Amino acid sequence: MPPRPIPTELELDLGLDEPDQPEDLRRRVARELRRDLDEIPDVAIRRRSIDARRGRVRLHVLLALGDEDPHERGAPMPREVKGERRVLVVGDGPAGLFAAYELARAQIPCTVLDRGKTVQPRRHDLKGLQRLGVVDEDSNYCFGEGGAGTYSDGKLYTRAHKRGNVRDVLETLAVHGAPDAILVDARPHIGSNKLPKVVTALRERLEACGQQFEFGARVVDLLVAQRGGRRAVVGVKLADGRELGADAIVLATGHSAREVFDLLAAHAITLEPKPFALGVRIEHPQPFINAVQYGRDAGHPRLPNASYRVAAEIESRGVFSFCMCPGGWIVPASTEPDGLVVNGMSLSRRDSPYANSGLVVAVELEDLERAGLRGPLAGVELQRRVERAASVAGGGMLRAPATRASDFLRGRGSTTTPETSYLPGLTAGDVRDVLDAGGVPLAARLRDGLKRFEGRMRGYGGEDAVLVGVESRTSSPVRVPRDPGTLVSIDVDGLYPTGEGAGYAGGIVSAAIDGVRVARAIAEALG
Repeated sequence: MPPRPIPTELELDLGLDEPDQPEDLRRRVARELRRDLDEIPDVAIRRRSIDARRGRVRLHVLLALGDEDPHERGAPMPREVKGERRVLVVGDGPAGLFAAYELARAQIPCTVLDRGKTVQPRRHDLKGLQRLGVVDEDSNYCFGEGGAGTYSDGKLYTRAHKRGNVRDVLETLAVHGAPDAILVDARPHIGSNKLPKVVTALRERLEACGQQFEFGARVVDLLVAQRGGRRAVVGVKLADGRELGADAIVLATGHSAREVFDLLAAHAITLEPKPFALGVRIEHPQPFINAVQYGRDAGHPRLPNASYRVAAEIESRGVFSFCMCPGGWIVPASTEPDGLVVNGMSLSRRDSPYANSGLVVAVELEDLERAGLRGPLAGVELQRRVERAASVAGGGMLRAPATRASDFLRGRGSTTTPETSYLPGLTAGDVRDVLDAGGVPLAARLRDGLKRFEGRMRGYGGEDAVLVGVESRTSSPVRVPRDPGTLVSIDVDGLYPTGEGAGYAGGIVSAAIDGVRVARAIAEALG
């Protein structure tokens, strides 16, 4: 057979014991194309994933053949900013941080305000959550430098490729210390041990360029004035009484800053309820997940701890896994002292003996109506009811109510729970009562979904699996409408609702992309 043309890209499936060094891959490419080795240009892995389908595990790689794009990684870099600070960025999560970064690329000075602390002192407050059950309402897993992602995993997988330049976000993170693997892995992940250093490096670079950051700076009000027959923001008021002026405000406060919704409503800024999801964290022994996903290849030294994704439709509502953490921990993500929220995280090595995932039920607007919850903050009220019920059922000190999956499938509570990664501890009981405390029939739908998943993954609903309540902060239950072209608020000029809290993102990368989009819109508006 004649040799095949040499393409610019080539996909290969490799066995687990096949070498994958550059020269090994060149030899494999030569065989695939029926060419002599000296005809094959240099190869580079552009994308890497694990294919565990069809009863076997393979490594799937997308190779680039020939010279890689020589552009500078993470370019353009931020530049020195000078002059009057006309932009305030409220919130130092991925949306706010990348907005500030993009503004520095355009040489527009800004001040970033965050109610929480920088990563190191924030770490001590997380210990207070874990060991003492003490919730600092300004410094926790949701609030502080880097936002909710800093200490809760650092997953970078996204489907938001049509919204902006995903590669730009990943390269920017890599330039500031994230592992290069995020540029090629199909499901990139940094880890809660490495992401704080990346976030710090980003902030330090921006400070060196002249962008300012203030922590412990909680915004308690917007300053609004009339301009040209329309209302416009002219600044903010902080909890310490100071007032800061601005021509543009990036509102990137995240979906857990509920008082911001109240603040917007007080200024007659339109809020809209939106669908979201609510449920539990389900935890399994990681070796069980490995065996289910990898079969006889489980334990191979080349395979990482396995992840999974499950989904079903129950009564026209989605029931699905969310934010799956292989080799991870369940952590307390409460932001209010009378409510209990759990989330998942993992370190870069993902080497915990446990696997956990959100297991949640879609909540539609008609569900809220039927439960007697009305108005733009109806979803927030449902979250609060369920979180308060979880706190009571857990017994305090951030202990979490929990039910073995096998008992949940039988429609009963548990008297014991398996070993867990959740450090505050579990309180055996019936999470059905917690899930249904808001008036929406979540427990029955979750149980029917779990039955489906047990049928696909035998043992998924077994007695070694435990349901931990509650996973309620999956996404914002509120959207703050903005003009689709200018991205400015439909009610108040100069206000740019941004990221997850405003209902325009659902993870680190999509929030960062939205921050970049908003910064570019501001640059255009300011000329």
